[in-house]
Amino acid sequence: MARLLTLTLNGRKRVDAVADNLLLLDYLRDGQRLTGTKTGCDGGECGACTVLVDDRPRLSCLTLAASCEGRRVDTVESLADGGRLSAVQRGFHEKLGAQCGYCTPGLIMASEGLLRANPDPGEAEIRAALGSNICRCTGYVKIIEAVRHAARLKASGEAR
Repeated sequence: MARLLTLTLNGRKRVDAVADNLLLLDYLRDGQRLTGTKTGCDGGECGACTVLVDDRPRLSCLTLAASCEGRRVDTVESLADGGRLSAVQRGFHEKLGAQCGYCTPGLIMASEGLLRANPDPGEAEIRAALGSNICRCTGYVKIIEAVRHAARLKASGEAR
């Protein structure tokens, strides 16, 4: 069965026909060609597919697209503004928070969700917020530094 899905995707209102069983991940990657959202484990274990739904991190591989009716969905593609990196993107770049990069979009979106909810998180809060995101290349030290740096950039107004 198909239905019309109305949502705001990366700041733009959309209306699309979607199957009732279409995953948000497939809607984004295949239907909208937003390939920054990565397919990882397909089971909610790795966090590579993390997007924001109404500012809260959500695993798109476990979320039906139809459940986003009337909501705002943001992907990593929404963060840069006019070619300028967002605070979180800058944080990951400047503090070397990315290794191979596969997990990076999911980590960036989980970090963005955290900073939208709490602009000045402590290390324990950062660790908890990123607990659903797995990076096999690093020990997370630089990732935590990247999030702290992003919080400072946002607070200073240097980046959004």
